[in-house]
Amino acid sequence: MALSMLIPKNDHKPRLWVRIFLNPFKHKRGKKSIVRWKTRMDVFPFNNFQLGAKSIIEDFSTINNGVGDVIIGSNTIIGLGNVIIGPVSIGNNVMFAQNIVVSGLNHGYEDVNIPPAFQKVNVKQITIADDVWIGANSVITAGVTIGKHSVIGGGSVVTKDVPPYCIAVGNPAKIVKKYNAETLTWDKVL
Repeated sequence: MALSMLIPKNDHKPRLWVRIFLNPFKHKRGKKSIVRWKTRMDVFPFNNFQLGAKSIIEDFSTINNGVGDVIIGSNTIIGLGNVIIGPVSIGNNVMFAQNIVVSGLNHGYEDVNIPPAFQKVNVKQITIADDVWIGANSVITAGVTIGKHSVIGGGSVVTKDVPPYCIAVGNPAKIVKKYNAETLTWDKVL
């Protein structure tokens, strides 16, 4: 009953009154942060959404906190056409290029007598640390942690954790370089 007051039947976004009257009081946006007009903000009052100071979410992106919090740090750029589905925590000074999917949500499929759309969902936290750069058309899967100052090459599918100061590319993404603090160089990983 209460859920139907927040979300229209057969829909997955909050009602207009929720977006206008509840969300501005529940969710936090930092000073000089920008959410472009053509962004789909499917944020609900029962989970958190935070956007840090001087961060920007570009047009044609979708932000959804329906199954978990979405926390975005300061000075972070969420590029054109990105999809972010919680639970997700994104650090400060992070750059997302275009058409990236970051989803902490997976649908169950185990019971072959029930369509996947009607099975229980599995949710796992995604954590993206400070100073990360994610290239265009990448996918970050549920449960992944990407360490500080790491780079994900364009078109990569990240299914496992990426340590700090690493470059990962491919499908599935593999670490190809790691920063060497002694020589101050990015060394190839064999």
